[in-house]
Amino acid sequence: MNHIIFEDLFVLEMANNHYGKLERGLKIVREYSRIVRFNNVRGAIKFQLRDVDSFIHHDFRERTDIRYIKKTIDTQMARADFIALAEAIKKAGCIPMATPFDEKSVEFCVELALPIIKLASSDVNDWVLIEKIAHTRKPVICSTGGTSLKDLDDLVIFFENRNIPFAINHCVSLYPCEDSDLELNQIDYLRKRYPNHVIGLSTHEYQNWDASLQIAYAKGARTFERHIDIEDDGKPVSPYCSLPSQIDSWFKAYNRAKIMCGGSGETRRTVSDAEARYLNGLVRGVYAKRDLPAGHVIHHESLDRDVYLAIPLQKGQISCRELMHGETLLHPVAKDRPILIDAIDSAYAYHEELKKLIYERGI
Repeated sequence: MNHIIFEDLFVLEMANNHYGKLERGLKIVREYSRIVRFNNVRGAIKFQLRDVDSFIHHDFRERTDIRYIKKTIDTQMARADFIALAEAIKKAGCIPMATPFDEKSVEFCVELALPIIKLASSDVNDWVLIEKIAHTRKPVICSTGGTSLKDLDDLVIFFENRNIPFAINHCVSLYPCEDSDLELNQIDYLRKRYPNHVIGLSTHEYQNWDASLQIAYAKGARTFERHIDIEDDGKPVSPYCSLPSQIDSWFKAYNRAKIMCGGSGETRRTVSDAEARYLNGLVRGVYAKRDLPAGHVIHHESLDRDVYLAIPLQKGQISCRELMHGETLLHPVAKDRPILIDAIDSAYAYHEELKKLIYERGI
């Protein structure tokens, strides 16, 4: 399966479905897409889709005392507005995404040509909805929330069997959550249990999410999600949401983490020339302790009488790394003079590439 679409992807979810106002949603897109471009990251802007007529039972649509129902009714938006919003996200250089909460909304995701669908933590065992999402063949990101291990295993197997790219976000469904609630070690657990899938972090803490991102990246998380909002029209910003300046800081924390973590964790890193030069400056070179004649053989048994190790290492001089048993001197070496690679008969002396490196290092 091709999981590249999830790699280093930031999903920015519009909090409270931008209060159901198209203009507010467009303003969010404008402000956050600029920050995405400025920080040179891959950003998706996500909204929520609910077909109110089918999603809420008709007998309960007037129940304003039920918070979820009231919020859904108050923030609903016309289909034409969602089409305009998705088009604005594309034009702004971001990836349009949605979380559908019912089957008609999944069909709308297809109509909007959304490249990725999000499955909410609350729906990880809603198999009617999951089957509908799978029929689209679109890549899916799922937040784990309070999901049981069995439900998560079933979900992973379901998408694997259908060869549908599937990413798994570690998530704690507390809004907001404290640092002590984050359980970031679960990223290690998920990576080990599902090694063929991209693991990410969906986070709702309200204190310092820069640190959680950097820790998560170092642990191998490669897709990230946060709720976003703007201060506009006097509407309150939820404590688990990020403002534009905070997302800018978040992206910068990611770029710092990426630089600090470096390359692959699966292979030994390549040592830079600068680091090699620094280390070579600390390596001891081999010096003659006494006048040594041509034809003299350096044995381990006579090392203390023949040579000593000291800094600095000089160009062409053998170091403690190359000092072996049985080197024969090709010409005399005076006391306290460096023993050069050309002065000995050893395996190193016949390796031209190695000789070149030895002559380039040191002072």
